[in-house]
Amino acid sequence: QVRLVESGGGSVQAGGSLRLSCAASGYTYSRSCMGWSRQAPGKEREGVAAINSAGATIYADSVKGRFTISKDNTKNILYLEMNSLKPEDTAMYYCAADPSRSYCGDTYPRRYWGQGTQVTVSS
Repeated sequence: QVRLVESGGGSVQAGGSLRLSCAASGYTYSRSCMGWSRQAPGKEREGVAAINSAGATIYADSVKGRFTISKDNTKNILYLEMNSLKPEDTAMYYCAADPSRSYCGDTYPRRYWGQGTQVTVSS
């Protein structure tokens, strides 16, 4: 059974930083497309960043240069380092995985989701 558990959310002021973590279990972590999405109140969920089995990454234009996705295959943990945070980054952040594909291409994983962790950025 695939299980994704996020942690690391919180409240910060604009310009601050946070690091989200996602502990994964129940599938072949190192061979999966994994990523982060977010959903702000009243808005659709949107992909933020993804990483494939080879370590190649994609990012939404709104976070390029500020967010960094990475993974630790020995610990089965996915990270999202968020710097220079803006109020518009405020959202629930979800870890996602798609064990059916090793490469993300230009799409974000949506097959399995964690429960989410809240990020709030104040101005």
